Amino acid sequence: MMNGMYPRLARSTTPWSRRARTAAGATALASLAFLSACGNRAEPTVAAAATTPTTQAPTTTLAPTTTLAPTTTLAPTTTLAPTTTLAPTTTEAPTTTEAPPTTLAVQASEPIAPPADAHASEPVIEVGSIAIPKIGVDMTMYEGIRLSTLDYGPGHWPGTAMPGEVGNVVVGGHRTSKHRVFRDIDQLVAGDEIIFNNPDGSSDTYLVDRVEIVDPTAVWIVDPTDTPTATLFACHPPGSTAQRIVVFANLSE
Repeated sequence: MMNGMYPRLARSTTPWSRRARTAAGATALASLAFLSACGNRAEPTVAAAATTPTTQAPTTTLAPTTTLAPTTTLAPTTTLAPTTTLAPTTTEAPTTTEAPPTTLAVQASEPIAPPADAHASEPVIEVGSIAIPKIGVDMTMYEGIRLSTLDYGPGHWPGTAMPGEVGNVVVGGHRTSKHRVFRDIDQLVAGDEIIFNNPDGSSDTYLVDRVEIVDPTAVWIVDPTDTPTATLFACHPPGSTAQRIVVFANLSE
């Protein structure tokens, strides 16, 4: 008994002989052969097919591992064209420097003060001549305005401009005594000529602008000017010293 519960089956003591197994196998094969023949012919002898040892087909050798094409090398990185250098910044044209303000020309000299003694003597110096065609004047001109000088002829006020220069050319003369050079200057009108003939042979023509009557104290008539002008003066009315007659003129272009 196994485990005391179940009876052990008795192993057959009769040996199963190899011969008996062979006979039984033959009977089984004969039966199979009959069924397959489907007739009453004598049963053919069935020869056991020789069992040819099955030779396995040779192990298939795998084709050589396909080597991948070499890795494609990328074309060299394209080098960008050099950075375009911008043209130099255009330098603005230099700022135009304005021309310095034009300095007005001024008279190069200052007129002397009126002489304290109008009758004192002074050197006699000729400085050319003066001509006024309208009233028939053409006389030598002298440097100085004292009466002793004016007795010779019209006199140039020292320190005022000389004819042709920038500034005021001031000339005085008698109306009733001696040569009476400026006796008729009251007849001059705008546009009449006053001509100065210079010691060097040149001449300068001035054109009358206006005629005025002023007081004897009006010394402003000798003030410098910034343009070429001429001023003639004499006593007024003729034979009196109560006033002065003044002729203003400008250099003709």
